[in-house]
Amino acid sequence: MTSAHAFVEDFAMHHDQTIAALRAALGASPSNTILRRTLAQLLEATGRHAEAEVEHRQVLAASPEDVDAKLALAECYYAQGKDSHALVLLDALKLRGQLGGRAAVLAARLHLRAGELVAAQALYAGAIRHDPLLADAGLAHALGLVHVDEEDDAAEQPPDHLRAAARPMETEEGADTPIEVPIIGFKDVGGMDGVKDEITMKIIAPMRHPELYKAYGKVGGGGILLYGPPGCGKTMLARATAGEIKASFLAVGIHDVLDMWIGSSERNLHALFEQARRRAPCVLFFDEVDALGAPRDAMTNAASRSSINQFLAEMDGIQQRNKDVLVLGATNAPWHLDSAFRRPGRFDRILFVPPPDAAAREAVLRLHLVGKPQERLDVARLAAKTPKYSGADLKAVVDMALESCLKAALKSGQVSPVKQRDLEEAIDKVKPSTLEWFASARNYATYANQGGVYDDVLRYLDAN
Repeated sequence: MTSAHAFVEDFAMHHDQTIAALRAALGASPSNTILRRTLAQLLEATGRHAEAEVEHRQVLAASPEDVDAKLALAECYYAQGKDSHALVLLDALKLRGQLGGRAAVLAARLHLRAGELVAAQALYAGAIRHDPLLADAGLAHALGLVHVDEEDDAAEQPPDHLRAAARPMETEEGADTPIEVPIIGFKDVGGMDGVKDEITMKIIAPMRHPELYKAYGKVGGGGILLYGPPGCGKTMLARATAGEIKASFLAVGIHDVLDMWIGSSERNLHALFEQARRRAPCVLFFDEVDALGAPRDAMTNAASRSSINQFLAEMDGIQQRNKDVLVLGATNAPWHLDSAFRRPGRFDRILFVPPPDAAAREAVLRLHLVGKPQERLDVARLAAKTPKYSGADLKAVVDMALESCLKAALKSGQVSPVKQRDLEEAIDKVKPSTLEWFASARNYATYANQGGVYDDVLRYLDAN
């Protein structure tokens, strides 16, 4: 017998003796939760997860609100492949605002195992941002969140299929805004075929067939403005556009541009466009662009007018420097955008992004129900009952139904699957958030529709 084998046997024997001693102690003091936690942890350490589950459940039965006990049991479920059980416990923690960093990392592992890469990336990144000590090199690699320059030095490499599925988000030297290469495409965005066709003609086809566009004297690039009710997928559509052409994606929010110091906002805008030019082909996406490009004639602040002038100058480009820089803007209020932004070469295509149609609503509902315990559901019927619901509204419906099931599960201690009735009751309570937007949009489309810019809104309202 080698010394290594002897060590393993001694190690196992030592733990067996300790486990036996703990069980004997618990026999004399069954309500001692400290002893029971210690026993459960030791059982897990030796790979005896089914036995550890029994102990964790007894701890939780004695202390139903014990966050550590819930998390320990969820980790035990994960180790046994009982993912739906683990998710029920984590969802309960999340609903109560108790999803700490350790729980978020576990949730990331569960979403990764379910193939939900984007959700897993967001959970893991958020966890280590608040607690860097939770960083796990192996998990980071599997999620594609390790900087490109670090890949060669990493000791543990993820499986090939995961490495191919995701690219890391990078921060260029001297720039604070992350660059990513999205892995989703138009196939991952339900519905919106008309919008996709317009984006294809304006952005994607010129990249794929430059010789044909050159023959007709057409060039790619420029800008497209996406508008519509909030929560209907404008950001996802922009990200999918970048994914279609394997381009870099640079998402810009108001906080990335606006600054209280004179001249800083202009410098921020210039830096963002320069970053996109260096990484061309690049989709430069401005969310809530109306906040950055409000009408100048209504402004009394010279600094704000200067920022808009800088934005327009950057969009025009200098000596064709914006080649292969594709600018997408999203807004809920296109009527609040300075008219100069709509000139040729700027946001010269304005596309209406409506709420998802029935097929898209069904796809969204199915997506949010993936991995959740559920009975046989008629999702098509649910989709038919939710006209004008945004993607965010549909998520709220599923969340409300899950919360109802969680309450039942917490009382019984058993997983309570989502039923058709739960979702239909949630639909009755969650009203479409788009109704208020359409009430406002109808006025602009009826009385301020120069050039028929908002005809798509009227057509949608007539058909729905």
